[in-house]
Amino acid sequence: MASSLTEGLAAPDSGSSGRNFLGHPRGLATLFLTETWERFSYYGMRALLVLYLTASVSDGGLGMKAATAGAIYSVYTATVYLLAMPGGWFADRLWGPRRTVAIGGAIIMIGHFLLAVPVKASFFVGLVFIAVGSGLLKSNISTMVGQLYPDRNDPRRDGGFTIFYIGINLGAFLAPLVIGTVGQQVDWHLGFALAGVGMALGLAQFLIGTKNLAPVSSVVPTPLDAAERAGLLKKALLWLAAAVVFYGVVTFTGHFTINWVLWPLSLLGLALPTYYFWRIRRDNELSSDEKTKVTGYIWFFVVAALFWMIYDQSGSTLTVFASEHTSSKLWGFDFPESWFQSLNPLFVMALAPVFAALWMKLGRKNPSTTVKFAYGLIGIGASFVVMMLAQAAASGDVKVTPLWLAVVYLIQTTAELCLSPVGLSVTTKLAPAKYASQMMGLWFLAVTAGDCVAAILQLVIGDGFLSETSFAVQGFVALAAGAAFIVYRKRVIRLMGDVH
Repeated sequence: MASSLTEGLAAPDSGSSGRNFLGHPRGLATLFLTETWERFSYYGMRALLVLYLTASVSDGGLGMKAATAGAIYSVYTATVYLLAMPGGWFADRLWGPRRTVAIGGAIIMIGHFLLAVPVKASFFVGLVFIAVGSGLLKSNISTMVGQLYPDRNDPRRDGGFTIFYIGINLGAFLAPLVIGTVGQQVDWHLGFALAGVGMALGLAQFLIGTKNLAPVSSVVPTPLDAAERAGLLKKALLWLAAAVVFYGVVTFTGHFTINWVLWPLSLLGLALPTYYFWRIRRDNELSSDEKTKVTGYIWFFVVAALFWMIYDQSGSTLTVFASEHTSSKLWGFDFPESWFQSLNPLFVMALAPVFAALWMKLGRKNPSTTVKFAYGLIGIGASFVVMMLAQAAASGDVKVTPLWLAVVYLIQTTAELCLSPVGLSVTTKLAPAKYASQMMGLWFLAVTAGDCVAAILQLVIGDGFLSETSFAVQGFVALAAGAAFIVYRKRVIRLMGDVH
Protein backbone atom coordinates (compact mmCIF):
# COMPACT_ATOMS: atom_id res chain seq x y z
CA MET A 1 0.00 0.00 0.00
CA ALA A 2 2.81 2.42 0.89
CA SER A 3 4.64 1.91 -2.40
CA SER A 4 1.52 2.33 -4.52
CA LEU A 5 0.68 5.48 -2.54
CA THR A 6 4.09 6.95 -3.31
CA GLU A 7 3.88 6.01 -6.97
CA GLY A 8 0.42 7.55 -7.32
CA LEU A 9 1.57 10.83 -5.81
CA ALA A 10 4.75 11.01 -7.81
CA ALA A 11 3.05 10.46 -11.16
CA PRO A 12 3.37 13.24 -13.74
CA ASP A 13 0.57 15.77 -13.77
CA SER A 14 -1.73 16.38 -16.67
CA GLY A 15 -3.49 19.37 -15.23
CA SER A 16 -3.36 21.16 -18.55
CA SER A 17 -5.93 18.82 -20.08
CA GLY A 18 -8.78 20.55 -21.88
CA ARG A 19 -11.47 18.70 -19.94
CA ASN A 20 -13.46 20.61 -17.37
CA PHE A 21 -15.96 20.08 -14.57
CA LEU A 22 -19.03 22.34 -14.70
CA GLY A 23 -16.89 25.02 -16.36
CA HIS A 24 -14.11 24.60 -13.80
CA PRO A 25 -10.75 22.75 -13.93
CA ARG A 26 -11.11 18.96 -14.03
CA GLY A 27 -9.22 18.59 -10.77
CA LEU A 28 -12.18 20.14 -8.96
CA ALA A 29 -14.12 16.91 -9.57
CA THR A 30 -11.40 14.84 -7.86
CA LEU A 31 -11.29 17.14 -4.84
CA PHE A 32 -15.10 17.39 -4.77
CA LEU A 33 -15.57 13.60 -4.54
CA THR A 34 -12.68 13.08 -2.13
CA GLU A 35 -14.10 15.65 0.25
CA THR A 36 -17.61 14.21 -0.13
CA TRP A 37 -16.50 10.82 1.18
CA GLU A 38 -14.23 12.28 3.85
CA ARG A 39 -17.08 14.41 5.17
CA PHE A 40 -19.41 11.39 5.00
CA SER A 41 -17.07 9.57 7.36
CA TYR A 42 -16.52 12.54 9.70
CA TYR A 43 -20.11 13.76 9.96
CA GLY A 44 -21.38 10.21 10.36
CA MET A 45 -19.10 9.77 13.36
CA ARG A 46 -20.05 13.23 14.62
CA ALA A 47 -23.78 12.51 14.37
CA LEU A 48 -23.32 9.57 16.75
CA LEU A 49 -20.66 10.98 19.09
CA VAL A 50 -22.72 12.86 21.72
CA LEU A 51 -25.59 10.37 21.47
CA TYR A 52 -23.16 7.49 22.09
CA LEU A 53 -21.43 9.28 24.96
CA THR A 54 -24.74 10.03 26.71
CA ALA A 55 -26.49 6.71 26.00
CA SER A 56 -26.76 4.45 29.04
CA VAL A 57 -24.32 1.59 29.46
CA SER A 58 -27.23 -0.85 29.14
CA ASP A 59 -27.93 0.66 25.70
CA GLY A 60 -24.30 0.22 24.65
CA GLY A 61 -23.20 3.82 25.32
CA LEU A 62 -20.82 5.36 27.85
CA GLY A 63 -23.45 6.89 30.16
CA MET A 64 -21.93 10.38 30.46
CA LYS A 65 -23.76 13.54 31.57
CA ALA A 66 -24.93 15.86 28.77
CA ALA A 67 -22.70 18.77 29.85
CA THR A 68 -19.59 16.55 29.95
CA ALA A 69 -20.41 14.98 26.60
CA GLY A 70 -20.99 18.44 25.11
CA ALA A 71 -17.64 19.68 26.39
CA ILE A 72 -15.89 16.58 25.01
CA TYR A 73 -17.57 17.15 21.65
CA SER A 74 -16.55 20.83 21.54
CA VAL A 75 -12.95 20.12 22.53
CA TYR A 76 -12.72 17.21 20.10
CA THR A 77 -14.07 19.28 17.21
CA ALA A 78 -11.70 22.07 18.20
CA THR A 79 -8.78 19.63 18.18
CA VAL A 80 -9.67 18.39 14.70
CA TYR A 81 -9.41 21.92 13.37
CA LEU A 82 -6.48 22.79 15.65
CA LEU A 83 -4.41 20.12 13.94
CA ALA A 84 -5.15 21.67 10.54
CA MET A 85 -2.39 24.20 11.29
CA PRO A 86 0.43 21.67 11.75
CA GLY A 87 -1.18 19.82 8.84
CA GLY A 88 -0.49 22.86 6.70
CA TRP A 89 3.05 22.99 8.07
CA PHE A 90 3.67 19.36 7.05
CA ALA A 91 2.59 20.25 3.51
CA ASP A 92 4.69 23.44 3.37
CA ARG A 93 7.86 21.91 4.85
CA LEU A 94 7.81 18.11 4.37
CA TRP A 95 5.40 16.44 1.95
CA GLY A 96 3.53 18.99 -0.16
CA PRO A 97 -0.30 19.26 -0.14
CA ARG A 98 -0.97 16.24 -2.35
CA ARG A 99 1.03 13.68 -0.37
CA THR A 100 -0.16 15.13 2.95
CA VAL A 101 -3.82 14.67 1.97
CA ALA A 102 -3.23 11.03 1.01
CA ILE A 103 -1.45 10.23 4.28
CA GLY A 104 -4.14 12.04 6.27
CA GLY A 105 -6.90 10.09 4.55
CA ALA A 106 -5.23 6.78 5.43
CA ILE A 107 -4.92 7.78 9.11
CA ILE A 108 -8.58 8.86 9.24
CA MET A 109 -9.67 5.52 7.79
CA ILE A 110 -7.73 3.62 10.46
CA GLY A 111 -9.26 5.82 13.17
CA HIS A 112 -12.84 5.07 12.15
CA PHE A 113 -12.19 1.34 12.15
CA LEU A 114 -10.71 1.68 15.66
CA LEU A 115 -14.02 3.25 16.76
CA ALA A 116 -15.75 0.12 15.46
CA VAL A 117 -13.93 -2.01 18.06
CA PRO A 118 -16.25 -2.31 21.12
CA VAL A 119 -13.50 -1.38 23.59
CA LYS A 120 -13.50 2.00 25.39
CA ALA A 121 -9.74 2.51 25.03
CA SER A 122 -9.87 1.72 21.31
CA PHE A 123 -12.69 4.26 20.91
CA PHE A 124 -10.68 7.16 22.30
CA VAL A 125 -7.52 6.11 20.44
CA GLY A 126 -9.62 6.09 17.25
CA LEU A 127 -10.75 9.66 17.95
CA VAL A 128 -7.10 10.71 18.19
CA PHE A 129 -6.35 9.08 14.83
CA ILE A 130 -9.29 10.85 13.17
CA ALA A 131 -8.24 14.19 14.64
CA VAL A 132 -4.63 13.80 13.43
CA GLY A 133 -5.68 12.61 9.96
CA SER A 134 -8.26 15.36 9.59
CA GLY A 135 -5.64 17.94 10.50
CA LEU A 136 -3.38 16.68 7.72
CA LEU A 137 -6.19 16.58 5.16
CA LYS A 138 -8.44 19.58 5.80
CA SER A 139 -6.27 22.62 5.15
CA ASN A 140 -4.43 21.02 2.26
CA ILE A 141 -7.38 19.82 0.21
CA SER A 142 -8.82 23.35 0.36
CA THR A 143 -5.45 24.76 -0.64
CA MET A 144 -5.45 22.50 -3.69
CA VAL A 145 -8.82 23.91 -4.74
CA GLY A 146 -7.28 27.38 -4.72
CA GLN A 147 -4.27 26.11 -6.70
CA LEU A 148 -6.60 25.17 -9.58
CA TYR A 149 -7.02 28.94 -10.19
CA PRO A 150 -3.55 30.54 -10.60
CA ASP A 151 -5.14 33.98 -11.05
CA ARG A 152 -6.27 35.01 -7.56
CA ASN A 153 -8.94 37.30 -9.03
CA ASP A 154 -10.32 34.62 -11.40
CA PRO A 155 -14.12 35.21 -11.35
CA ARG A 156 -14.64 31.42 -11.18
CA ARG A 157 -12.72 31.16 -7.93
CA ASP A 158 -15.57 31.83 -5.45
CA GLY A 159 -17.85 29.64 -7.55
CA GLY A 160 -15.28 26.83 -7.47
CA PHE A 161 -15.11 26.97 -3.70
CA THR A 162 -18.91 26.96 -3.53
CA ILE A 163 -19.08 23.81 -5.69
CA PHE A 164 -16.43 22.24 -3.46
CA TYR A 165 -18.58 23.24 -0.50
CA ILE A 166 -21.51 21.35 -2.02
CA GLY A 167 -19.33 18.23 -1.99
CA ILE A 168 -18.69 18.76 1.71
CA ASN A 169 -22.39 19.01 2.37
CA LEU A 170 -23.39 16.09 0.16
CA GLY A 171 -21.32 13.82 2.40
CA ALA A 172 -22.57 15.57 5.52
CA PHE A 173 -26.21 15.12 4.40
CA LEU A 174 -25.96 11.39 3.68
CA ALA A 175 -23.91 10.54 6.78
CA PRO A 176 -26.57 10.98 9.54
CA LEU A 177 -29.20 9.23 7.38
CA VAL A 178 -26.99 6.18 6.82
CA ILE A 179 -24.46 6.06 9.65
CA GLY A 180 -26.77 7.70 12.20
CA THR A 181 -29.58 5.24 11.50
CA VAL A 182 -27.33 2.16 11.65
CA GLY A 183 -25.56 3.42 14.77
CA GLN A 184 -28.71 4.28 16.72
CA GLN A 185 -31.01 1.49 15.57
CA VAL A 186 -28.64 -1.44 14.88
CA ASP A 187 -25.26 -1.08 16.63
CA TRP A 188 -23.15 1.93 17.57
CA HIS A 189 -19.90 0.35 16.46
CA LEU A 190 -21.28 -0.89 13.13
CA GLY A 191 -22.17 2.76 12.41
CA PHE A 192 -18.60 3.80 13.15
CA ALA A 193 -17.34 1.02 10.83
CA LEU A 194 -19.46 2.43 7.98
CA ALA A 195 -17.66 5.75 8.48
CA GLY A 196 -14.38 3.91 7.89
CA VAL A 197 -15.69 2.45 4.64
CA GLY A 198 -16.62 5.96 3.51
CA MET A 199 -13.09 7.26 4.11
CA ALA A 200 -11.64 4.28 2.25
CA LEU A 201 -13.72 5.21 -0.80
CA GLY A 202 -12.59 8.84 -0.53
CA LEU A 203 -8.93 7.84 -0.38
CA ALA A 204 -9.30 5.60 -3.43
CA GLN A 205 -10.98 8.42 -5.37
CA PHE A 206 -8.16 10.83 -4.51
CA LEU A 207 -5.37 8.47 -5.60
CA ILE A 208 -7.12 7.72 -8.89
CA GLY A 209 -7.67 11.40 -9.74
CA THR A 210 -4.31 12.93 -8.74
CA LYS A 211 -3.33 13.38 -12.41
CA ASN A 212 -5.99 16.09 -12.75
CA LEU A 213 -4.64 18.28 -9.93
CA ALA A 214 -2.47 21.35 -10.37
CA PRO A 215 1.25 20.41 -10.62
CA VAL A 216 2.08 22.81 -7.80
CA SER A 217 0.07 20.61 -5.39
CA SER A 218 2.95 18.11 -5.30
CA VAL A 219 5.59 20.77 -4.59
CA VAL A 220 7.02 21.36 -1.10
CA PRO A 221 7.23 25.20 -0.95
CA THR A 222 9.93 25.54 1.74
CA PRO A 223 11.43 22.11 2.46
CA LEU A 224 13.32 21.43 5.69
CA ASP A 225 17.04 20.79 5.51
CA ALA A 226 18.67 17.91 7.42
CA ALA A 227 19.63 20.04 10.43
CA GLU A 228 16.10 21.42 10.78
CA ARG A 229 14.63 17.91 10.60
CA ALA A 230 16.94 16.65 13.34
CA GLY A 231 16.20 19.63 15.58
CA LEU A 232 12.43 19.33 15.20
CA LEU A 233 12.50 15.59 15.84
CA LYS A 234 14.44 16.18 19.06
CA LYS A 235 11.97 18.83 20.25
CA ALA A 236 8.98 16.64 19.36
CA LEU A 237 10.38 13.70 21.34
CA LEU A 238 11.10 15.93 24.36
CA TRP A 239 7.53 17.32 24.37
CA LEU A 240 6.10 13.82 23.97
CA ALA A 241 8.19 12.52 26.86
CA ALA A 242 7.12 15.45 29.06
CA ALA A 243 3.44 14.79 28.31
CA VAL A 244 3.79 11.06 29.02
CA VAL A 245 5.53 11.73 32.34
CA PHE A 246 3.02 14.41 33.41
CA TYR A 247 -0.11 12.42 32.62
CA GLY A 248 1.51 9.27 33.99
CA VAL A 249 1.99 10.97 37.36
CA VAL A 250 -1.56 12.40 37.34
CA THR A 251 -3.03 8.99 36.49
CA PHE A 252 -1.03 6.88 38.95
CA THR A 253 -1.71 9.30 41.82
CA GLY A 254 -5.45 8.90 41.19
CA HIS A 255 -6.10 12.55 40.24
CA PHE A 256 -6.89 12.06 36.55
CA THR A 257 -10.28 13.19 35.29
CA ILE A 258 -11.49 14.17 31.83
CA ASN A 259 -10.94 17.82 32.82
CA TRP A 260 -7.17 17.22 32.74
CA VAL A 261 -7.62 16.79 28.99
CA LEU A 262 -10.44 19.26 28.29
CA TRP A 263 -8.97 22.34 29.99
CA PRO A 264 -5.43 22.18 28.53
CA LEU A 265 -6.76 21.58 25.02
CA SER A 266 -9.30 24.41 25.34
CA LEU A 267 -6.65 26.91 26.42
CA LEU A 268 -4.23 25.64 23.77
CA GLY A 269 -6.88 26.22 21.11
CA LEU A 270 -6.99 29.91 22.06
CA ALA A 271 -3.25 30.37 22.52
CA LEU A 272 -2.08 28.81 19.26
CA PRO A 273 -3.89 31.15 16.83
CA THR A 274 -2.48 34.09 18.77
CA TYR A 275 1.04 32.65 18.50
CA TYR A 276 0.78 31.86 14.78
CA PHE A 277 -0.46 35.32 13.86
CA TRP A 278 2.33 36.88 15.96
CA ARG A 279 4.95 34.69 14.27
CA ILE A 280 3.75 35.36 10.72
CA ARG A 281 3.51 39.11 11.32
CA ARG A 282 7.11 39.14 12.60
CA ASP A 283 8.56 37.23 9.63
CA ASN A 284 11.09 39.60 8.04
CA GLU A 285 10.93 37.72 4.74
CA LEU A 286 7.38 39.00 4.15
CA SER A 287 6.83 42.27 2.34
CA SER A 288 5.00 45.13 4.06
CA ASP A 289 2.02 44.51 1.75
CA GLU A 290 1.84 40.86 2.82
CA LYS A 291 2.01 41.82 6.50
CA THR A 292 -0.76 44.37 6.05
CA LYS A 293 -2.98 41.74 4.43
CA VAL A 294 -2.33 39.37 7.32
CA THR A 295 -3.42 42.14 9.71
CA GLY A 296 -6.63 42.53 7.72
CA TYR A 297 -7.15 38.79 7.83
CA ILE A 298 -7.08 38.80 11.65
CA TRP A 299 -10.39 40.68 11.62
CA PHE A 300 -11.98 37.97 9.49
CA PHE A 301 -10.55 35.37 11.86
CA VAL A 302 -12.16 36.93 14.94
CA VAL A 303 -15.56 37.21 13.25
CA ALA A 304 -15.31 33.61 12.04
CA ALA A 305 -14.40 32.35 15.53
CA LEU A 306 -17.53 33.91 17.01
CA PHE A 307 -19.58 32.47 14.16
CA TRP A 308 -18.24 28.91 14.66
CA MET A 309 -18.68 29.09 18.42
CA ILE A 310 -22.44 29.10 17.82
CA TYR A 311 -22.63 27.17 14.58
CA ASP A 312 -20.66 24.14 15.76
CA GLN A 313 -23.06 23.50 18.61
CA SER A 314 -25.27 21.64 16.12
CA GLY A 315 -23.56 18.39 17.13
CA SER A 316 -23.69 19.06 20.87
CA THR A 317 -26.16 21.61 22.27
CA LEU A 318 -28.69 21.22 19.47
CA THR A 319 -28.32 17.43 19.49
CA VAL A 320 -29.05 17.32 23.23
CA PHE A 321 -32.02 19.64 22.67
CA ALA A 322 -33.25 17.34 19.88
CA SER A 323 -32.88 14.27 22.10
CA GLU A 324 -34.43 15.71 25.27
CA HIS A 325 -36.90 18.40 24.17
CA THR A 326 -37.86 17.77 20.54
CA SER A 327 -40.36 15.30 19.15
CA SER A 328 -38.81 12.84 16.70
CA LYS A 329 -42.12 12.40 14.91
CA LEU A 330 -43.47 14.66 12.17
CA TRP A 331 -46.58 14.12 10.06
CA GLY A 332 -46.80 10.53 11.34
CA PHE A 333 -43.17 9.68 10.45
CA ASP A 334 -40.69 8.61 13.16
CA PHE A 335 -36.97 9.22 12.73
CA PRO A 336 -33.76 9.06 14.84
CA GLU A 337 -32.50 12.26 16.48
CA SER A 338 -29.28 12.05 14.45
CA TRP A 339 -31.29 12.90 11.32
CA PHE A 340 -31.59 16.53 12.45
CA GLN A 341 -27.93 16.93 11.52
CA SER A 342 -28.80 16.28 7.88
CA LEU A 343 -30.92 19.44 7.74
CA ASN A 344 -28.05 21.89 7.46
CA PRO A 345 -26.24 20.14 4.58
CA LEU A 346 -29.58 19.61 2.83
CA PHE A 347 -30.27 23.33 2.99
CA VAL A 348 -26.72 24.07 1.84
CA MET A 349 -27.10 21.91 -1.26
CA ALA A 350 -30.41 23.57 -2.05
CA LEU A 351 -29.22 27.14 -1.48
CA ALA A 352 -25.50 27.08 -2.41
CA PRO A 353 -26.17 27.15 -6.18
CA VAL A 354 -28.53 30.08 -5.60
CA PHE A 355 -25.88 31.98 -3.66
CA ALA A 356 -23.16 31.12 -6.21
CA ALA A 357 -25.35 32.35 -9.06
CA LEU A 358 -26.24 35.47 -7.09
CA TRP A 359 -22.57 36.38 -6.47
CA MET A 360 -21.81 35.88 -10.19
CA LYS A 361 -24.84 37.87 -11.34
CA LEU A 362 -24.09 40.81 -9.08
CA GLY A 363 -20.58 41.09 -10.55
CA ARG A 364 -19.05 44.38 -9.47
CA LYS A 365 -22.12 45.10 -7.34
CA ASN A 366 -21.25 42.06 -5.21
CA PRO A 367 -21.21 42.83 -1.47
CA SER A 368 -17.67 43.06 -0.18
CA THR A 369 -16.20 40.13 1.72
CA THR A 370 -16.50 42.16 4.93
CA VAL A 371 -20.24 42.67 4.41
CA LYS A 372 -20.75 38.97 3.63
CA PHE A 373 -18.97 38.09 6.86
CA ALA A 374 -21.16 40.52 8.80
CA TYR A 375 -24.30 39.00 7.27
CA GLY A 376 -23.07 35.58 8.38
CA LEU A 377 -22.54 36.74 11.95
CA ILE A 378 -25.93 38.46 12.11
CA GLY A 379 -27.61 35.34 10.76
CA ILE A 380 -25.98 32.99 13.25
CA GLY A 381 -27.00 35.34 16.07
CA ALA A 382 -30.60 35.34 14.86
CA SER A 383 -30.63 31.52 14.87
CA PHE A 384 -29.88 31.44 18.60
CA VAL A 385 -32.56 34.02 19.30
CA VAL A 386 -34.94 31.47 17.74
CA MET A 387 -33.36 28.77 19.94
CA MET A 388 -34.10 30.94 22.95
CA LEU A 389 -37.77 30.88 21.97
CA ALA A 390 -37.67 27.12 21.31
CA GLN A 391 -36.14 26.47 24.74
CA ALA A 392 -38.87 28.59 26.32
CA ALA A 393 -41.55 26.58 24.49
CA ALA A 394 -39.96 23.33 25.75
CA SER A 395 -40.36 24.17 29.44
CA GLY A 396 -41.24 21.23 31.66
CA ASP A 397 -41.72 17.92 29.87
CA VAL A 398 -43.06 19.46 26.66
CA LYS A 399 -41.61 18.07 23.42
CA VAL A 400 -41.63 20.83 20.81
CA THR A 401 -42.25 20.30 17.11
CA PRO A 402 -39.18 19.47 14.96
CA LEU A 403 -40.01 22.57 12.90
CA TRP A 404 -38.27 24.72 15.54
CA LEU A 405 -34.93 23.08 14.78
CA ALA A 406 -35.70 23.12 11.05
CA VAL A 407 -36.05 26.90 11.20
CA VAL A 408 -32.83 27.23 13.23
CA TYR A 409 -30.87 25.15 10.73
CA LEU A 410 -32.31 27.10 7.79
CA ILE A 411 -31.22 30.43 9.29
CA GLN A 412 -27.79 29.03 10.12
CA THR A 413 -27.40 27.74 6.57
CA THR A 414 -28.04 31.13 4.99
CA ALA A 415 -25.53 32.62 7.44
CA GLU A 416 -23.00 29.91 6.65
CA LEU A 417 -23.24 30.50 2.90
CA CYS A 418 -22.44 34.16 3.45
CA LEU A 419 -19.33 33.40 5.47
CA SER A 420 -17.80 29.95 5.08
CA PRO A 421 -17.10 29.47 1.33
CA VAL A 422 -16.17 33.15 1.11
CA GLY A 423 -13.81 32.66 4.05
CA LEU A 424 -12.01 29.82 2.27
CA SER A 425 -11.59 32.03 -0.78
CA VAL A 426 -10.39 35.16 1.04
CA THR A 427 -7.85 33.05 2.96
CA THR A 428 -6.18 31.90 -0.26
CA LYS A 429 -6.24 35.50 -1.55
CA LEU A 430 -4.69 37.14 1.52
CA ALA A 431 -2.19 34.38 2.35
CA PRO A 432 1.51 35.17 1.77
CA ALA A 433 3.01 32.68 -0.70
CA LYS A 434 5.37 31.37 1.98
CA TYR A 435 2.45 30.44 4.24
CA ALA A 436 -0.11 29.26 1.67
CA SER A 437 -1.08 25.99 3.41
CA GLN A 438 -0.46 27.27 6.93
CA MET A 439 -2.82 30.22 6.40
CA MET A 440 -5.52 27.77 5.36
CA GLY A 441 -4.73 25.99 8.61
CA LEU A 442 -5.23 29.32 10.40
CA TRP A 443 -8.68 29.60 8.82
CA PHE A 444 -9.59 26.29 10.45
CA LEU A 445 -8.12 27.51 13.74
CA ALA A 446 -11.01 29.98 13.80
CA VAL A 447 -13.25 26.94 14.28
CA THR A 448 -10.88 25.73 17.01
CA ALA A 449 -11.00 29.06 18.84
CA GLY A 450 -14.79 29.22 18.66
CA ASP A 451 -15.23 25.63 19.82
CA CYS A 452 -12.76 26.14 22.66
CA VAL A 453 -14.74 29.13 23.94
CA ALA A 454 -17.90 26.98 23.78
CA ALA A 455 -16.13 24.15 25.65
CA ILE A 456 -14.90 26.48 28.40
CA LEU A 457 -18.39 27.90 28.82
CA GLN A 458 -19.83 24.37 29.09
CA LEU A 459 -17.20 23.36 31.64
CA VAL A 460 -17.89 26.46 33.76
CA ILE A 461 -21.67 26.76 33.38
CA GLY A 462 -22.56 23.07 33.08
CA ASP A 463 -26.16 22.35 32.19
CA GLY A 464 -26.91 26.09 32.33
CA PHE A 465 -25.33 26.24 28.87
CA LEU A 466 -28.60 24.74 27.55
CA SER A 467 -30.77 27.47 29.10
CA GLU A 468 -32.80 30.24 27.47
CA THR A 469 -30.39 32.79 28.95
CA SER A 470 -27.38 31.14 27.35
CA PHE A 471 -29.03 31.05 23.93
CA ALA A 472 -30.12 34.69 24.29
CA VAL A 473 -26.70 36.00 25.37
CA GLN A 474 -24.84 34.20 22.57
CA GLY A 475 -27.40 35.28 19.97
CA PHE A 476 -27.46 38.97 20.86
CA VAL A 477 -23.66 39.18 21.18
CA ALA A 478 -23.33 37.83 17.62
CA LEU A 479 -25.97 40.27 16.33
CA ALA A 480 -24.14 43.22 17.90
CA ALA A 481 -20.74 42.07 16.60
CA GLY A 482 -22.11 41.67 13.07
CA ALA A 483 -23.49 45.19 13.10
CA ALA A 484 -20.17 46.56 14.38
CA PHE A 485 -18.26 44.78 11.58
CA ILE A 486 -20.43 46.52 8.99
CA VAL A 487 -19.77 49.91 10.60
CA TYR A 488 -15.97 49.40 10.59
CA ARG A 489 -15.71 47.50 7.28
CA LYS A 490 -13.86 50.28 5.39
CA ARG A 491 -10.88 50.01 7.72
CA VAL A 492 -10.62 46.29 7.02
CA ILE A 493 -11.02 46.79 3.25
CA ARG A 494 -8.04 49.18 3.27
CA LEU A 495 -5.92 46.50 4.91
CA MET A 496 -6.84 43.99 2.15
CA GLY A 497 -5.00 46.06 -0.48
CA ASP A 498 -5.60 44.81 -4.03
CA VAL A 499 -7.76 41.86 -2.92
CA HIS A 500 -11.48 42.32 -3.52
